[in-house]
Amino acid sequence: MRCCRIILITIAVLALAACGADTAMKKGDKFFALGEYYDAASCYKKAYSQTKAKEKPLRGQRALKMADCYRRINFTQKAIAAYNNAVRYKQADTTALFNLAQLQLKNGSYKEAEKTFLLLIDSLGTTERKLTSLVNSHTSHLSPLTSQTIIGLQSARMAPQWKAEADYSGYTVKRQDIFNSRRAEYSPALAGDDSDQLYFSSTRNQAKGDEVSGITGMKNADIFFSQKDDKGKWSKPEPIESDLNSEFDEGACTFSADFKTMYLTVCKTDPSYPRYAQIATAQRSDASWGKATVLDISRDTLSTFAHPAPSPDGRWLYFVSDMPGGLGGYDIWRAELAGNSIVSVENVGAPINTPGDEMFPTFRPNGDLYFSSNGHPGFGGLDIYCIEDSSLVHPGFPLNSAGDDFGMTFEGLHNRGYFSSNRGDARGWDHIYSFEKSEVIQTVKGWVYEQDGYELPQGLVYMVGNDGTNKKISVHGDGSFEEEIKPNVSYVFLGTCKGFLNHKEELRVEPVLESEEYVLQFPLASITAPVLIDNIFFDFDKATLRPESTDALDKLVELLNENANVTIELSSHTDNRGSDQYNERLSQRRAESVVNYLIEHGIAADRLSPVGYGEQKPKVIKRKLTEKYDWLKEGDVLTPEFIEALGDEEKQEICHQLNRRTEFIVLRTTYGMYDAEGNIKQQPAKQQKIEEPQEQEDLW
Repeated sequence: MRCCRIILITIAVLALAACGADTAMKKGDKFFALGEYYDAASCYKKAYSQTKAKEKPLRGQRALKMADCYRRINFTQKAIAAYNNAVRYKQADTTALFNLAQLQLKNGSYKEAEKTFLLLIDSLGTTERKLTSLVNSHTSHLSPLTSQTIIGLQSARMAPQWKAEADYSGYTVKRQDIFNSRRAEYSPALAGDDSDQLYFSSTRNQAKGDEVSGITGMKNADIFFSQKDDKGKWSKPEPIESDLNSEFDEGACTFSADFKTMYLTVCKTDPSYPRYAQIATAQRSDASWGKATVLDISRDTLSTFAHPAPSPDGRWLYFVSDMPGGLGGYDIWRAELAGNSIVSVENVGAPINTPGDEMFPTFRPNGDLYFSSNGHPGFGGLDIYCIEDSSLVHPGFPLNSAGDDFGMTFEGLHNRGYFSSNRGDARGWDHIYSFEKSEVIQTVKGWVYEQDGYELPQGLVYMVGNDGTNKKISVHGDGSFEEEIKPNVSYVFLGTCKGFLNHKEELRVEPVLESEEYVLQFPLASITAPVLIDNIFFDFDKATLRPESTDALDKLVELLNENANVTIELSSHTDNRGSDQYNERLSQRRAESVVNYLIEHGIAADRLSPVGYGEQKPKVIKRKLTEKYDWLKEGDVLTPEFIEALGDEEKQEICHQLNRRTEFIVLRTTYGMYDAEGNIKQQPAKQQKIEEPQEQEDLW
């Protein structure tokens, strides 16, 4: 009787276990359909553990589902163990074998990966030799699985050799724990005129929201920010202070060239619908970012759109999608931009895209495209690749590893910056690393600013080289720009801004053995306000120019030659000591002395009008001058009454010195442009090629 009772209890327990396993599987399938792979994996694991060992096919099927979830959330070692169980129970199809081999690559287990790829080839009913021949012949009807199998086999065999050649890659890689936490950090993006700001995505505890994602088992990602100080030290990362971050996922951000627009990936949660990533934009107002607004790239609502990357010229927005029309998996696409609108969308094709996944595009400022892929030969997982001179380049180890390597950002034109990788992390969580490659690079850095004032962020610089270079460069917010230059090339740079005269600089670049930066200054003279000619000196009580005035006057000659359509009034001013008549006569003679110097150096007399104002026009203080003399305010007029009220003799003498000055003001900008009948003259073609940019309307 007791024996029967034990049998009945055992049957009941087994029935309950089977019922529990079935319930767990149904829950897991629901989570899987919504893309919540972390929660699905937990359910499948529970069902697997409750499945009897003798039910081998069923255990194998449940192990396979569990493995697929672990693979998608980067639990590589757990996924490998689950796939091996599916193989052991003979439930692994060709797709499962391929996924297992790819994970073994990602784990750095290259011998095991080679064995699995060979087993897969045998399962496909072919031979390695035949498969290699088909792939090399680029047969169009090959399935993605077939072509990617031979690529994976090549990777498994070649990766150890590539790793041994690490010294030849020239890269240095270091983990940057100032940015890292006990959770995940990825997709760093440098910003700011001096690359002194770093944005990145993180699932750390400070991220908004309290819920754990059913997809990753972590909090949803927010965008964080770190600032570099004057000593080069980065601050502790903090979430950006704006409405941009939410309880949903925000990540993989990047910026327009002017740093006014952020492009990012957002992924909102719907409890009853699969999640699809979307690309959004946010606008910067002062130092704060506004809310993210979804960018409509396509009417396709069942595909992913992620990882935006604007091209350096701002014409294209590169991104990642699995929408129809690609080569397989996730592909890199690009959309032509017109303001905030999309004009057209196209797949970038081969050699970038493959039947595998291509993700995280980014641009080096010199125009080279970098991206990550598991569809090209590599170390495993996502490897970083770049396109240089239309050729695909694998940067090698240690920039790449057996793990996922992706999300690069560059510090200016140099081959250094930051990227993300999950190398060495058993949980599969990403962290931020720095990289640097030694290389000889020559750059030019320049500033466009008002001649006696501040930077001109609306300025443009035209860069023309005798190697065919012809660029129109927008400056940064501080009026600066930076461009790569080539040896054995002569360049002409023309700094321009609406409302200002042009300024030209010439540069001959010679070959060098070490990296070098050339610095150019573009002080632009205003068309609408008086411009101070600094360092003009006369003998006491005379109109004779002193020799040390030559440099300043020669620069004025250059300026007038560069702006050949300009006429100016050249004025001289005195302080208020002495009689009005005497001061006017002295200032007139001094103005005429400057004009005579200009005429002697080739400037047409009818472009110059000398005027001596004496003490009639006292100096009006500009804001820039208040930085030197903090007891003066912008707009102060240095009249006799103002100077007398100062009381302090030293300050009074400074004001007298400021009043004694030589200035010019532009009278017109059309000199020599029209013939006697009033028709515009044809500009010489040779001059227009190198001395003047082709877009004439931007010059004045």
